[in-house]
Amino acid sequence: MKTYEKIYLELKHQPDYISGETLAENLSVSRTAIWKAIKTLENKGLTVESTKNKGYKLVSGDLYLKDQLEERLNFPVQILEKSQSTQIDAKNGLEKGAPAPTLYLAQEQTAAKGRFGRSFFTDKTGGIYMSLHLKPNCHYQDVKPYTIMVASSLVKAISRLTGIECDIKWVNDIYLNGKKIAGILTEAITSVETGLVTDVIIGVGINFFISTFPENLSEIADNLFQTTPSITREDLICSMWNIFFETPEYDLVKYYKDKSLVLHQTITYLEQEQEKQAKVLDITNRGELLIQTGEEKKTLSSGEVRLISW
Repeated sequence: MKTYEKIYLELKHQPDYISGETLAENLSVSRTAIWKAIKTLENKGLTVESTKNKGYKLVSGDLYLKDQLEERLNFPVQILEKSQSTQIDAKNGLEKGAPAPTLYLAQEQTAAKGRFGRSFFTDKTGGIYMSLHLKPNCHYQDVKPYTIMVASSLVKAISRLTGIECDIKWVNDIYLNGKKIAGILTEAITSVETGLVTDVIIGVGINFFISTFPENLSEIADNLFQTTPSITREDLICSMWNIFFETPEYDLVKYYKDKSLVLHQTITYLEQEQEKQAKVLDITNRGELLIQTGEEKKTLSSGEVRLISW
């Protein structure tokens, strides 16, 4: 473990100031090494308060520590400071024969994409950007409804850790107080020879504690935390994926329905480039919307919907 990582752990578990001398003694390094490590932490987006005769105190921010994450998750984790996209990282890992599951994390993304290839805003320090690679190796009809399972796991983890109650907008967006705080993108890879879905990559982007949003997003996007977070990003990541792997599929689907913004609501959707209005009757166990337009009932398996009352 690097010196700045060791200092981060010392500061994280110390509610008050800790002197540079004490840090140097605890870690058996020089005071100069302590100073350099503190600067490294600040360059990585952490706020460390320095006061003469008192020492250092961690005010905000956290680090991803590979060993701790792998211990809490019990599967491999790959971490990059900067990534074009964790979805791409996962695909590269897949091609190199990385085991599944493997979680790919990035402090920052430079070319993140959401559904329909849309650009996805990312921050250098205040977001969670990750992709999980799984190998279901099954027929398409047997593929689990991963998007709604991950959405449920995230919302449930947030509730357990913080008491904050979020909502889910079909099919892949997490909302808090009417604004989007997270999105999920699930991609499947199918074998031409066998017709099986061999691999699934689930991307998740979370606005954890971002200082500033672009002007065009400020009215529709927000953070999970408005003030200094009460948990670390590691806490949320580990809780979320542990819930995902340990909770029965049926329970996650039920929770998704309980947290749905669109269930039993009137929505609009596009069909052959025409906007139509419908009532949402149910959400199937595969995550499809059962809707009614006039006397006609049908299912929506993809696309985008809008709430009339939004």
